[in-house]
Amino acid sequence: MVATAFMDKVLSPDYPDLKRDRSLYVDRIEIRNSKEGWVNMGNVSLHFLKQYVSTLKNVEKMGISSSPKASNAYVNNKKLVIEYKYTNADYWNVLDYKFIEGKAFSQKEIDNAELVAVISKETKEDYFGDEKSVVGKYISADNINYRVIGVVENVSKTLRNFSGDMFLPYTISKQQDNDNGLMGIYNAVLLAKTKQDVPKMKNEFDKMMKKVPIPADFDKVYCNADPHFTSLTRRIGGNSTNTGVTKVVSMLGVLILLFLLLPTINLVNINITRIMERSSEIGVRKAFGASSKTLVYQFVVENMILTFLGGIIGLVLSMVVIYLINGANLVSNMRLTMNFSVLFYSLIACLLFGLISGVYPAWRMSKLNVVKALKA
Repeated sequence: MVATAFMDKVLSPDYPDLKRDRSLYVDRIEIRNSKEGWVNMGNVSLHFLKQYVSTLKNVEKMGISSSPKASNAYVNNKKLVIEYKYTNADYWNVLDYKFIEGKAFSQKEIDNAELVAVISKETKEDYFGDEKSVVGKYISADNINYRVIGVVENVSKTLRNFSGDMFLPYTISKQQDNDNGLMGIYNAVLLAKTKQDVPKMKNEFDKMMKKVPIPADFDKVYCNADPHFTSLTRRIGGNSTNTGVTKVVSMLGVLILLFLLLPTINLVNINITRIMERSSEIGVRKAFGASSKTLVYQFVVENMILTFLGGIIGLVLSMVVIYLINGANLVSNMRLTMNFSVLFYSLIACLLFGLISGVYPAWRMSKLNVVKALKA
């Protein structure tokens, strides 16, 4: 339950990325020289997103953000490290950030390259203390003063592309002026009008990539617009030409099978030993006319009760561990919750493996010879 709570936090739609069924993610580009074996890989450039991706007809909106950078601020003679990102105006329309106060910067403020900032609730508390409202106040980072225009709810670090302490207009970035190649510091979320338009958007993106000019000294360029899960598997077990879905799912399947199968085998052995110790009881019951079917039913029911008791204990311990993990804040702003779908399937698994671990030992003991059983 604890492991699936972590997976659920990473894989399921979560604040502020709540439109995953309509989204494709672009965050890595690869340029190869296949003859010499050169490979350049990294985030995409603003030039690539504006020159090529923005022309796609099936893209309703494109949210652009940069990779995080750290800046230093000093509050009451203490250093505060602030991670900031550059974004475009549509970023706030594609993602569903919860504004505690204020609002996001608009296209006008982007065009004017205004020194405005949207900060997280945590940054507000760390920098301004107990101030009730900070909209209109200034926050200083790396000796630059930014006017705060909005405060958003904290985002878990498990959403690496969307968490941040401070968000700034991309037009004030010094790097973007020289970012005319394909590789840069940005990633994007492409939002389709409807869920049904996502395959069309992906197909259009793939066709566009065939027309992207290949830089000098290279002969191939790869970039993918993937659904959220595929974007993860491509990083974990794939590459630019392989999604890695089969590999990652197979690995998870094997781990889950081993995780469930080994305790089941152990339970079978424990049950055989436990029932062997009751062989005299079996002999007495068989001597008084109990059938093999009755004995099997008795031991299976006993095993099911023990299995569900173990499941309940495991559930309680899972809730305790999740509570402790959330309290310890091991991953910044991450809050694990129990997944009730997983809980339901866990109960089904208890039923299944309770039967598997109980039927064979019970059937084997029900076949004991009465005389041998009584002697035991």
